[in-house]
Amino acid sequence: MLVMQQTAYGADAPTTSHSNADVKAGKSRSNKADSLQQVGVIDSVIAVVNDDVITRRELNERLDDVVRQLKKQGTPLPPTDLLERQLLERMITDLLQMQYANESGIRVDDTQLDQAIVRIAQQNNFSSISEFRARLETEGVDFKKFREEIRNEIISTRLREREVESKLVVSDTEVDNYLANKARMGASEEEYHLAHILVVVPEQASADKIQAARDRAEQALGQIKDGADFAQIAAGSSDAKDALNGGDLGWRTSDTIPALFMNELQNLGPGQVTAVLRSPSGFHILKLVEKRSSKAPVVVTQTHARHILIKTSEIVSETEAKNRLVEIKNRIDNGADFAEQAKRFSQDGSAQQGGDLGWISPGQTVPEFEEALNKLQPNKVGMVKTQFGWHLIQLIERRSADISEQQRRQQARVAIGTYKSDEQYQDWLRQLRDRAFVEYRIQFNN
Repeated sequence: MLVMQQTAYGADAPTTSHSNADVKAGKSRSNKADSLQQVGVIDSVIAVVNDDVITRRELNERLDDVVRQLKKQGTPLPPTDLLERQLLERMITDLLQMQYANESGIRVDDTQLDQAIVRIAQQNNFSSISEFRARLETEGVDFKKFREEIRNEIISTRLREREVESKLVVSDTEVDNYLANKARMGASEEEYHLAHILVVVPEQASADKIQAARDRAEQALGQIKDGADFAQIAAGSSDAKDALNGGDLGWRTSDTIPALFMNELQNLGPGQVTAVLRSPSGFHILKLVEKRSSKAPVVVTQTHARHILIKTSEIVSETEAKNRLVEIKNRIDNGADFAEQAKRFSQDGSAQQGGDLGWISPGQTVPEFEEALNKLQPNKVGMVKTQFGWHLIQLIERRSADISEQQRRQQARVAIGTYKSDEQYQDWLRQLRDRAFVEYRIQFNN
């Protein structure tokens, strides 16, 4: 079964919101939506989002997709009215991100999109795009619509990378403090399979809105304690991106779980849920699905390599970049020193070190680069294309190494970065929403 991921950010929606928009701007956008209906659009506008609209047909299509997905997962369906409300909020947030990306010049052309579709097909073990497309269509998925959803996912990822993750800094001191705190807490070497529900609290929310969000979370918890299916409640109540997957977070090590949650999880048995927990993002409910031991040496095969990169751009075509690299390879094959060629021609930050990348562990480079490197014998060179351009790679040597300590520090760094990234991304989305003009033209039952 193929399951498409859906973005699921958004706050509890009021009936009408005029955040940071004056009356004149609101009337202008409202009139635009009215004019769309007057020129013969056989549909109804249910939300105005800045200068765009969301229609009933679009919401219905999204609802059909989600219902199909939940049924395939075996997740009981939440009430339709509740699910529609959740989906509309996610559609508004998605649309705001696409608007911002368009204004910021973030684009994904058809060539980049085709490459992404090929990777998705390969990850799902399909030998060709046509086979992958046929499978999607047998599951009722429109392929053109699927392509645009993937395009939007890529744009959203790039937007998050630029606006949030590129600005994140995790210092060695933070890592040291994190590990020291973990040692003081006596954190166990265990992994936790978690599911969760998040009810977002809007930026600078009033006391009434904070209480309303808390009430939603408490109501969800009450339903779970009364025997309701956790995945069903998550699909209908959670504002998190994984809501439509039943809130499933997968396996997490204790390093990657915030202390607020670990304090509660240590007291739970498999299948149990926490009380409602408060964080800067909102209110959370966690379910411990199961746990297992993760204490074991981590031995991997590391590779020592160096490379020369010729980047592609609007000025340097893919063919030109490849031809330049072929010339460099020919010089090396005829006796030229690899390090000297790297210093002269490589466009990577490693150029001044002769292209030396040091010891590389699995997963530290992009898949295409790692796959090409794994095929090389010591002192041999090979060429490969990645998203960065064309690379000439030389494998120097391989070794087996216990990276337990490095991995422990890296997991700590990832945990800190993930937490900071999630918090800052939620803040950025709330700010994006607060700056927007959003008018609802649909009523939901409370």
